[in-house]
Amino acid sequence: MRGNSFGKMLSITSFGESHGEAIGVVIDGVPPGMDYSLEDLQHELDRRAPGRLKGATARKEPDRAEILSGVFEGKTLGTPIAVIVKNTNQRSADYDKLKENYRPGHADKTTEAKYGIRDHRGGGRSSGRETVARVIGGYFSGLLLKDVTIRAWISKVGPFEYNDVPDLSGDFGSYSFPDTSKTDEIEKYLVGLKKDGESRGGQVRIAIDNCPIGLGEPSFDKLKADMAKALVSIGACFSFSFGLGEEMADHNGSFVSSNTDNFGGIEGGISNGNRIMMKITFKPTSTIGDKAKEGRHDPCIIPRAIPVVEGMVKLVLADHYLRQNAYKNL
Repeated sequence: MRGNSFGKMLSITSFGESHGEAIGVVIDGVPPGMDYSLEDLQHELDRRAPGRLKGATARKEPDRAEILSGVFEGKTLGTPIAVIVKNTNQRSADYDKLKENYRPGHADKTTEAKYGIRDHRGGGRSSGRETVARVIGGYFSGLLLKDVTIRAWISKVGPFEYNDVPDLSGDFGSYSFPDTSKTDEIEKYLVGLKKDGESRGGQVRIAIDNCPIGLGEPSFDKLKADMAKALVSIGACFSFSFGLGEEMADHNGSFVSSNTDNFGGIEGGISNGNRIMMKITFKPTSTIGDKAKEGRHDPCIIPRAIPVVEGMVKLVLADHYLRQNAYKNL
């Protein structure tokens, strides 16, 4: 395997390049007889789609999902579900200058060093467009998690910070920032970055309510370990923590052990039934300056990454849910 698959009892395998014919994914392990909705799947893809937000990439694509297998008359069959999304708005000529140039922070140089060849158009397999497959996989994984609430939101971008845990049923606005009174200011800020050819990173927090107790497999497939791998595998994600995270270094054991919430819903690598809290950090978009002004790039990818983050969390939970329930059937 070349690292294109994720999960065990429920897994996805993604394929395709950003300027190829399509991005696709095969989801294997979804139980039979589950109700699915193409409309709901499309809604998730629309949240990630380019061209819908000011201050984001100008590339506009409908990202229409085409389900090729694994479903019939509104239900899953239990067989592999194959879905493709065709690429319809490539401007490959925009990347001609990159044939002989490597962008810092991208996989241009490392991909060529690894394989001896690369698709320079939009980053090929390392492009953020690959995350289409993760959103699709997350949707079908979510069919197993009807009673679980999973929400991600921007907790920090530029001068804007949100340090509380919001109402998970609330509307976080078009930029996924819970203080929606800041929406217009965030939009203006991102538009300014784009105009200046600049970029910005930030942080995302994730909360999970009603996660079943007992998810996670000692020793190497701990829930925290699989969450870390799932989320850090998102191209621009640079760090992961849960519970108190790095703040653990600032406290005595008596303080930490006084409240199980400090462990972020995971103890010994296994879910304890409490709310799970996680935080991840995204780097600034690496394409800056004149190259950013010439092309179609996000000055900050985080608003469009939120459904990707939620999708990867759903994949991990659904996989571990099936693994845990396998014990009950022995």
